Amino acid sequence: MDEEKKTKDSTVYCPVARVCKELENAFGKESRFLEHLRRSRIEFLKGVKALVEDRIEDLEKRAGKGNRKKKMEKIEVEG
Repeated sequence: MDEEKKTKDSTVYCPVARVCKELENAFGKESRFLEHLRRSRIEFLKGVKALVEDRIEDLEKRAGKGNRKKKMEKIEVEG
């Protein structure tokens, strides 16, 4: 039983999910407010996706600047 309590106490929740859970507990699952929150989940996640994609694009651009290939030049060797 102590192990189960430790596991529950050490669980880390997303701050947004925690707020939603608290609101659900306060107003009930049938609240119109919570219905709107559930519907907005997709838009919220799309916003996060856009942030991640922008960051990836920025990192790829930075990496591309340093990785420019130099033109090969033929060098004659005496021998």
